[in-house]
Amino acid sequence: MHCYHMRQDPNLHREKPLVMRLSLQSECPYLAGQTEQRIAVNVAHSPDVHDSLARAGFRRVENWVYRPACPNCSACTPWRVNAKEFKPSRNMIRIQNGNRSLERLVTQPLVTDAHYELFREYVSKRHTDGQMAAMSREDFTNMIVNSPLETILVNYFDRDKKLLATVMVDIQVDGLSAVYSFFNPFADKRSLGTFMVLDLLKMAKKENLPWLYLGYYVEGSTKMMYKARFQPAQIYRDGIWVDYKNKSI
Repeated sequence: MHCYHMRQDPNLHREKPLVMRLSLQSECPYLAGQTEQRIAVNVAHSPDVHDSLARAGFRRVENWVYRPACPNCSACTPWRVNAKEFKPSRNMIRIQNGNRSLERLVTQPLVTDAHYELFREYVSKRHTDGQMAAMSREDFTNMIVNSPLETILVNYFDRDKKLLATVMVDIQVDGLSAVYSFFNPFADKRSLGTFMVLDLLKMAKKENLPWLYLGYYVEGSTKMMYKARFQPAQIYRDGIWVDYKNKSI
């Protein structure tokens, strides 16, 4: 009996597979009585895979991308807005007009004292019960600067050059991804959270990018309901993106 050795192409084994980790279970921040758990992948040394993971419903935080893998719930639904087809409502147009005096400044993801002070104001007013409230200056800085992708900060200043709002944005092949935003919580009349989404949609359309990724939408969560105002949109369900056809808000 003859034994033949098969010569193998070394290129077939050059790339290492992605290692996926499962987080510990914790209390869900969106739905009472539910448990949160995530699948996470470190893309620090393979940033080229990020966009394909984003198209599969993953989100980024620092060098990690993650998706919910909750044991008894699948309410978190990836949400992206069609930037080309989006048309603002009358109320949204009023919000845009009310913020015309703001100056937009796009920068590299670098943290200033003004950013951190604004962030502390924001979480102390809006998210005192969340994990963000316990973040130190170092934690906040890491959240902004630790990105293996092309990431920008979109900043908005009033006429007195005071920073009112900032959103951290990843630039993907097929769109923009709003990673995290914070704003002056006392400027209620400006509706700065809505305004920043509207402005990112304008930026995406101008750059011929089809989608604005807004993270996860959770039906029934008051924290997430605002996302349903931005349509037409798609949700990621059963392995594909499909048009969102539920109730419009």
